[in-house]
Amino acid sequence: MPDQPLTPFTGLPFHIAISTGAATAWALVAVLLFWAVYTAVAVYHWVKYSHAASVASLAIVVHLAVSGVLLLFVLVGALLP
Repeated sequence: MPDQPLTPFTGLPFHIAISTGAATAWALVAVLLFWAVYTAVAVYHWVKYSHAASVASLAIVVHLAVSGVLLLFVLVGALLP
């Protein structure tokens, strides 16, 4: 039994100062890495398991084009710079 009253938890003994811009940049990097891995896996499966190579090739081109447009839109802030 302690002889002093309990004190509330005030957090960790060190303070981490991360700016909003840095947190946003790291979040976008994480999303970009997830997209790159997802795209590589999707392309592999489309090519390996597709019975129609022309459809798989078209799907890959459309996926990369749409993803590229969305990525440019996010990074630039406008559809056409």
